[in-house]
Amino acid sequence: MGDIYFVRHGQAGTREEYDSLSNLGRRQARLLGEHFVSQGMSFARAYAGTLRRQQETAAEVRAAYEDAGVAFPPLAVETGWDEFDFHHIYEELAPLMCADDPEFRREFEEVSEQRRASAGAHDAEVHRRWRPSDTKVVEAWAGARYPYGGESWEQFCSRVAACRPAAEEAGGNVLVFTSATPTAVWTGLALGIDGTRVRRLAGVLLNTSYTALKLRGEEMLLLTFNAAPHLTSAELRTRR
Repeated sequence: MGDIYFVRHGQAGTREEYDSLSNLGRRQARLLGEHFVSQGMSFARAYAGTLRRQQETAAEVRAAYEDAGVAFPPLAVETGWDEFDFHHIYEELAPLMCADDPEFRREFEEVSEQRRASAGAHDAEVHRRWRPSDTKVVEAWAGARYPYGGESWEQFCSRVAACRPAAEEAGGNVLVFTSATPTAVWTGLALGIDGTRVRRLAGVLLNTSYTALKLRGEEMLLLTFNAAPHLTSAELRTRR
């Protein structure tokens, strides 16, 4: 039986257009595919979530295989691999948090002004850094501190954990194109950790890094975490 490789998507677009890859994100994904080919990596099955940035990452990896004349499996799309809806969480919770917390309001307004000033430039710092207000919104959502009409943290984790790749039946390695937090949730399952510690794992994952697990029945073994040998220079290594 093969291993499961979880791939985080490449660098995404701006805060306004996050569900797509930047030019750098596409390059990162193609480099990953070329690395897999160079290492003789074959995959019996491939999965992705429904998000555009996940599927665009898969497309670049597939293209690297096709250019090398190496077979690559069809992509199975499953909503279970989707990231939580950060944009929706921000829309619902930020106004409530602004009313309650002057410091959060200051941080939120600062980010909003920087977004306007960036004029959609992909390399603007506001689009490339996780800000204190971002962390506070996610922690408020995960801690259920405010009413929220969407998926809860617990529901999100359950949904991701239930999306089990058919590794046992594949007869080879399985590739999953997903996002930072689903990868961290599965890593947490292997390590027996959850909650804040899982979110901290998500925070360090590089774009197009891969994390490998081995499944033995209900047992999960972590083999590799946040590997990125294809990102050979500092400008290629990004987290947002």
